[in-house]
Amino acid sequence: MGFTPTDELLARVPLFAGLSKKELADISNLATRLDLTAGRTLTREGALGHEFVIVLDGDVDVLIDGEVVASPAAGQCYGEIALLEDRPRTATVVARSDVTVDVIGRPEFAALLARQPKVEERLRQTMAETLAKNERHERETT
Repeated sequence: MGFTPTDELLARVPLFAGLSKKELADISNLATRLDLTAGRTLTREGALGHEFVIVLDGDVDVLIDGEVVASPAAGQCYGEIALLEDRPRTATVVARSDVTVDVIGRPEFAALLARQPKVEERLRQTMAETLAKNERHERETT
């Protein structure tokens, strides 16, 4: 199992920082690579989540209640809250430019977490931070 360009892209994702080549290869083997055009919706607020999305290249906007709340660079992941907590999506994510993403379905996501506890721990920390930010945003806009 060599270190493929997919693994190199994954290695740049903060969530996966410090993982071994073998661990990165494991993640890339679970994922489906997609090239999507600008304007494409990656997740929709309120919808049920069936996949975890890793933005490898390109720019996205994160919207809550139709308002852009963030425009992060590539390297961010989306969908962990819906999958970890089995609840509706907390935000809509739209491709601002053409994007390259890796998508991991719910069963593969569960397998990933079972095999890589470091990733689950980081995702749960990320989820807590995201939920806290969303709560602050909600308080500020109501």
